[in-house]
Amino acid sequence: MVKTPDEIALMRASGRLLASVFEMLDELDLEGMSTMQINDLVERFIREDLQSRPASKGQYGFAYVLNCSINEEVCHGVPSASRFVRDGDIINLDITLEKDGFIADSSKTYMVGNASSQARRIVRIAQEAMWAGIRQVRPGAHLGDVGFAIEKHAKKNGCSVVREYCGHGIGREMHEDPQVLNHGKPGRGLRLREGMTFTIEPMVNLGSARTKTLDDGWTVVTKDGKLSAQFEHTVAVTSDGVEVLTLRQDERV
Repeated sequence: MVKTPDEIALMRASGRLLASVFEMLDELDLEGMSTMQINDLVERFIREDLQSRPASKGQYGFAYVLNCSINEEVCHGVPSASRFVRDGDIINLDITLEKDGFIADSSKTYMVGNASSQARRIVRIAQEAMWAGIRQVRPGAHLGDVGFAIEKHAKKNGCSVVREYCGHGIGREMHEDPQVLNHGKPGRGLRLREGMTFTIEPMVNLGSARTKTLDDGWTVVTKDGKLSAQFEHTVAVTSDGVEVLTLRQDERV
């Protein structure tokens, strides 16, 4: 669960590479693209440009390099050649990358074209909730502090946090201990130590927190059909706080 400085350095390198995938996507107009086109573009970029491995492909029998979850889809959306991104959509792209034996995991929800005020609102709240959780990370803090901050921000804004899915430890494996819940009680849960690495990835719904899985066995949607948004970063606990290993250039202060 605790990584050495050399292992953190390798994870930092993987994280920088994954951040560059999102920076590439930031330059695209996603409107009109099929979700399979986005998947294939990301796979080529990871393999050819970054000389890395898309870690999600083949994991748990999943055949693609990313999850693409649109509008009321909460997570685990499956790329399709017949599903096109439309004006006004919000789409979460969840991508993993492995380099030199270590994996980074991140996601971002994109607003496409003329997104509604409600769409813009849920995207903003989900992103703010992620950062509220990240700000709690430091040696001696507890995972309950992270989850509490996330849910508190969502609830304060009249939104709900999905409870069935959560963040996770990460390193040589995509999913390691501990589970990083998006709800909790301050001072409860695992005490954080320098060198721990994990993801923080709240899924925030405009309506109820209840979800259901579609017949494809992967795609999770809101039960009430209302919008959902997610953001995710891979972080490391440092001696005095937190380092976001997948931080993008536009997020650097």
